Amino acid sequence: MITHLQDEISFDKILVIGLGQLGLPVAKYVKEKGFDVYGYDNNQLAMDNAEKQHGIKKLDNFRDVDVFMICISTHREDDISSPQVDGLMAITRKIAKEATNGKLVSIESTVPRGTTRKMFEILEHRFHVVHAPHRWYALEEDVHGVNQLRVIGGVCDCCLRTGIRFYNGVEHEETSDLEYYSGTKSYRSLHIPMYSVSTVELAELSKIIENADRYLQIAFAEDLYMFCKANRISFAELRDAVNTKWNVNILEPRDGIGGHCIPKDTRMFLESSEIKSKILIAAQEVDKDYRKYIEGIVKDINKINH
Repeated sequence: MITHLQDEISFDKILVIGLGQLGLPVAKYVKEKGFDVYGYDNNQLAMDNAEKQHGIKKLDNFRDVDVFMICISTHREDDISSPQVDGLMAITRKIAKEATNGKLVSIESTVPRGTTRKMFEILEHRFHVVHAPHRWYALEEDVHGVNQLRVIGGVCDCCLRTGIRFYNGVEHEETSDLEYYSGTKSYRSLHIPMYSVSTVELAELSKIIENADRYLQIAFAEDLYMFCKANRISFAELRDAVNTKWNVNILEPRDGIGGHCIPKDTRMFLESSEIKSKILIAAQEVDKDYRKYIEGIVKDINKINH
């Protein structure tokens, strides 16, 4: 345990690790809040762009950093749908080697259950470690940007307190129920509303289940679309009719469940337990069938056009 660490730490120098689709908006937001923010990325072009375009200063040595915000990708380079945390562990080892004890490490990257505690072990229990998975959405950044309600979990109680102070600016009460905290003591912070959970594993699962749920919704829309086509029913008209009910929102299927977040995070959830989700496995099969169906339609159209 890290009970010997100082519970009160400064948040003067912030380092955002990973300056891609997620990390760059995070770094820009932290800078807007007046913090002394730096950026680090294995891709030199990403660091150059962050500095030239947005004034995010480069940093290679982690010695004097107070807060590490980790925003690196957790998928394989050759397969964006496959989870991989090798890069995350490499960064953790660099922090352990170079950084000063007692600082805050916040993982915003989406990670499999149990990853945060593995990082805590690599850090030899010398840092405050929290998981605060992002909910940032590039297509709706004004509404769903960096500053929206987030889930946070800590490896220990002091980790959670420190993380909440940094993100939210308030200290939770010393109770066994970590969901509640008081605003009686304020701190310089990012002013991001946080929903705290009792274990870091719950925070890890919350993110991957969010995307697994989205996967199910899209897969059902795909299944319904193929049903409609097989039975000569207007999918669009049926969807519009059903969606008039207040608690129903059938999505519009497109080219299959793509991108790297939703398929990857769904696999993370499936791999998080020996008991596999039968409904998610079935949803994966639906998506495969739907992709084949769409490919067949495209081929038929191309034949007609030629």
